[in-house]
Amino acid sequence: QAQLMESGGGSVQAGGSLRLSCDASAYRYGGYSLGWIRQVPGKEREGVTAIGDEGTTYYADSVKGRFTISEDNAKKILYLQMNDLKPEDSAMYYCAADKWRLAKEVAKFNYRGQGTQVTVSS
Repeated sequence: QAQLMESGGGSVQAGGSLRLSCDASAYRYGGYSLGWIRQVPGKEREGVTAIGDEGTTYYADSVKGRFTISEDNAKKILYLQMNDLKPEDSAMYYCAADKWRLAKEVAKFNYRGQGTQVTVSS
């Protein structure tokens, strides 16, 4: 499995911002959709946002208007800009990729990185 490497997590107070990065160079060819998943221990994995190879962009309702996904095509880096963070955004965030699923199916993407922790305090 080719590697996905996340960075940029950390601790922030509610209302603050963080930007996550993911080296997704191994998945930028061959028609892969890329996105972000988050998970809290004991809870189901949640699809946060994704850019589909078909050109669509998906955001979970819980992050619309606060989070923005983007990519640097030259550097093959995927970003997640998170603004107005809330304590309920605290989770392990994973960069994810899938060749066959649509952006809205990001929670089921087949390939994931090791994750980066985001902690938001009230």
